[in-house]
Amino acid sequence: MSRWGIVALALNDVIGSGVYLSNPKEAAELLGAASIWAILAAGVAVLLLVLCFAEAGSLFDTPGSGYVYTRAAFGDFVGFEVGWMTWIARITSVAGLSVGFARVVGFLWEGSREGIGRTLMIVIPVLVLTAINVLGIRSGARTAVILTWGKILPLVLLVSVGIFFVSWGRVFPVPVPDPHRLGAAALVVLFAYSGFENTAAPAGEFKNPRRDVPFALITQILIVMAIYTLVQLVAIGLLPNLGASETPLADAARLILGPAGGLILTVGAALSVLGTNNNTILAGPRYLYALAETGRLPRVLARIHPKFRTPYVAIWTQTAIALPLALSGTFRQLVELSVIARLATYIGTAAAVPVLRRRMPATARSFRLPGGPLIPILALLMCFGFLSQATGRQLLAGALALAVGAIIYFARSGAATAVDPDV
Repeated sequence: MSRWGIVALALNDVIGSGVYLSNPKEAAELLGAASIWAILAAGVAVLLLVLCFAEAGSLFDTPGSGYVYTRAAFGDFVGFEVGWMTWIARITSVAGLSVGFARVVGFLWEGSREGIGRTLMIVIPVLVLTAINVLGIRSGARTAVILTWGKILPLVLLVSVGIFFVSWGRVFPVPVPDPHRLGAAALVVLFAYSGFENTAAPAGEFKNPRRDVPFALITQILIVMAIYTLVQLVAIGLLPNLGASETPLADAARLILGPAGGLILTVGAALSVLGTNNNTILAGPRYLYALAETGRLPRVLARIHPKFRTPYVAIWTQTAIALPLALSGTFRQLVELSVIARLATYIGTAAAVPVLRRRMPATARSFRLPGGPLIPILALLMCFGFLSQATGRQLLAGALALAVGAIIYFARSGAATAVDPDV
């Protein structure tokens, strides 16, 4: 994959159901017009994490992203736990996005909101995307580029036209948000920005990952911040009942562009969710592969397809677990669980950056953060701030997931292969 192909992959990872569904509806419902500035502030905070991933990514050309970085910094056990939690985040993300897709299609077909129609709209797209990614990284990447354009262009149309119809009285003055709702809103907004950690997961299949991964990470976060903030501003300014809409951007577009506008944004939302799901189905199995390759998970998960050269067993295994979860869970619950699991990856990578500087000082790197340990420390504080907003139930779910990972790790210690953590 080339540099701009990785940028498309990164954008496709991040721009998904968040901008079309959870940001406009959930964030507006929780924070009102203050959600515009909350989204911008969250983007600046997430930029700190992206910078940490950029420096760490410039040191490695092996698949696994945060798992590889934390294993090199803190050893095999911590690395395994981070890789395990990252993969759990992938499963819950696939499930949540699949539920979101059925919700989006409900704008066009009421039958997709419940019953057999909902089941079909969850299962069929996931199976198709799984098959595409089994066919190879190039197939998944080409699909990502097509879906990236399909999701961004409708947003650009909405912003470029809708900005002239904004009722600024709905935007200013900025209301003081209910402090009891800030925690839930923080997790919703973080989910909308998450996914960037997937960018380096298939690094072994990139042309020049040490150079191109940092470039792609920083480029995508700047683009995403601008899009998210402008879209939320336009949506707030157009729809007086934004928080009550199941298809917020489609409803906003219909106000200014008629039925055709609603259709365009609905198609964009569907492509957006499919695009992010495609990337998650592409990246998630690479974590399973990386963990299984060392023997910490059954080695069958590290099998490579003899023709397509993809970890096909890991890909199908992830889908087999994610689909039942999607059919049984709700969108917001899955979103929140995904965010809690992702925070393990974020915390591990931010903490790893200063350690990797000491352990690998002579290793060639294409990117180094200024300010010494300042940015990693700020990123860690930001992560703990998000974590403090989680409910007791969410924290318990995260703790149980970590405990299961620890049990698997020690139970399979005898099957593990000694791996040089610096490789």
